[in-house]
Amino acid sequence: QLQASGGGLVQDGGSLRLSCAASGRSFSDYAMGWFRQAPGKEREFVGGHSRRTSTYYANSVKGRFAISRDNAKNTVYLQMNSLKPEDTAVYYCAAGPGTRILSTLLTTRGYDYWGQGTQVTVSS
Repeated sequence: QLQASGGGLVQDGGSLRLSCAASGRSFSDYAMGWFRQAPGKEREFVGGHSRRTSTYYANSVKGRFAISRDNAKNTVYLQMNSLKPEDTAVYYCAAGPGTRILSTLLTTRGYDYWGQGTQVTVSS
């Protein structure tokens, strides 16, 4: 089970940090991903963290967002800086087997478990 939190309303240029807490004993075996979905749009990949140390990001957030994980706390974080109105969406965390190839982990097909989503709204 995944529980996302930390969303809210922030001004253009502001920052937020999302957290995703996972239950279970095998958190360190999973690749973790963040996705977002704006109204009327498909769910899109934001970034991911491998089960080891690799991180990867969508071009639209590269240099502004950073993902980290704390395996001792079964938690993955999404630090979002320099937020823009176009970042407004519901953000979802997801977990998938860490053995999946990167190309799959860049899509929703790479993840088996999903959190409930947390709303991020960036005002202009």
